[in-house]
Amino acid sequence: MDMAERIQHLRKTKGLSQEELADTMNVSRQAVSKWESGQSTPDLEKIIMLSEFFEVTTDYILKGIETVKDKDQQTKEILSKILYISSTAFVAIGLYSAFSGWYAEQMLEDVWGSMIIQAVGIAGYFIGKTLSKEKAPFYVDWLNLMGISFMPISMLIGYLSLLALNQGQIAPYPIGTAHTLLFGLVLFAVGVISFIFIKNRNKLSVR
Repeated sequence: MDMAERIQHLRKTKGLSQEELADTMNVSRQAVSKWESGQSTPDLEKIIMLSEFFEVTTDYILKGIETVKDKDQQTKEILSKILYISSTAFVAIGLYSAFSGWYAEQMLEDVWGSMIIQAVGIAGYFIGKTLSKEKAPFYVDWLNLMGISFMPISMLIGYLSLLALNQGQIAPYPIGTAHTLLFGLVLFAVGVISFIFIKNRNKLSVR
């Protein structure tokens, strides 16, 4: 692996686009592209900035010489990744449990129990954040937010739909035409706003 490949590897490992890395290094995206294609090499100041930003030595960037990483910290980073992915799995399991329970019994107790499952997943997510500096992938943040908001939005819209149009139910998923349409609009808006918010937050955190 040459220096160009190492810079690209470090960028991708941190989940950044070329444009995001360029903003952090105060260079153009084309400059980063040339570094990663081997058409040019960063000057000494940028190499130091890269080493500090990616938390590696300048020797690693220049020569590929790696230092032995603290095993405890490495274990914590791996555990953080597992907890992040597990949190999304728990959120999805909570949704499935609520949907299947409601379909069979139509009891709100099933919904509350499913929300507890989701809460366990989110607790694991925040434990992962405290264990190490390893950031959660964008898709984990976004899917968790959408999964957690799904049932409350459906239940709130169902309640409003009942009051205004006498259609729908206070259920974990939309029931009836009016409930479904209103729910779809609100969930779409939440999805777009949360997508933009998380993207902007991640950009700010790498500067």
